[in-house]
Amino acid sequence: MDKTILEKYNIPTDAVITIAGTVGVGKSTFTRVLAEKLGFMTSYERVSDNPYLEKYYKDFKRWSFHLQMFFLAERFKEQKRMFHHGGGFIQDRSIYEDVEIFAKLNFDSGTMTPEDYQTYKSLFEAMVLTPFFPHPDLVIFIDGELEDILERIDHRGREMEMNTPVEYWKMLHTAYRDWVDNFHYAPVVRLNIKDYDLLNDEESVDYVLNKIGKVISATTMKHER
Repeated sequence: MDKTILEKYNIPTDAVITIAGTVGVGKSTFTRVLAEKLGFMTSYERVSDNPYLEKYYKDFKRWSFHLQMFFLAERFKEQKRMFHHGGGFIQDRSIYEDVEIFAKLNFDSGTMTPEDYQTYKSLFEAMVLTPFFPHPDLVIFIDGELEDILERIDHRGREMEMNTPVEYWKMLHTAYRDWVDNFHYAPVVRLNIKDYDLLNDEESVDYVLNKIGKVISATTMKHER
């Protein structure tokens, strides 16, 4: 943990910072680079060994409920692990996005039944919407124009994503922007992918860390560990 950098930008050593944004926007890279700069640990969503993800992209209706239940369980375990450790984490994607974006989008599109959606939502509320659930100290929402994000999806070359209809990505892009406008569980820093380059521009790192530090130090939304 780099306490010099943390002190410079007024970022607590026990902070939990979550990176949110649509598929292909660069959350995993952002998570890795930010964690390296701060000396924090990382928490990534399970993709490569996810037993449902590829099946879901082939058949939304058949696998939407299974996938969402899998992610809910995995993210809940990760949330507990981060806070039991005492914080100091950068997290790739939040638990809130699952129910408020992906599950809702499946329900609205008819690829998740009302019964499955209600069961999933009720479980989410029982697990997460309680006084005992540890919310992150900050959510960084990464946004960008749809065309730029689609280029990134094509560039990384995951077949299951490239074979997904563009209309799905359009709906997801809109859903994310609606979601962040109403998000209230933690403070939010909004970034556009055109405004920074953490891999090649050191000034971008300073720009991002300044924004993080100002919001975290100004907010009163602190959570007990």
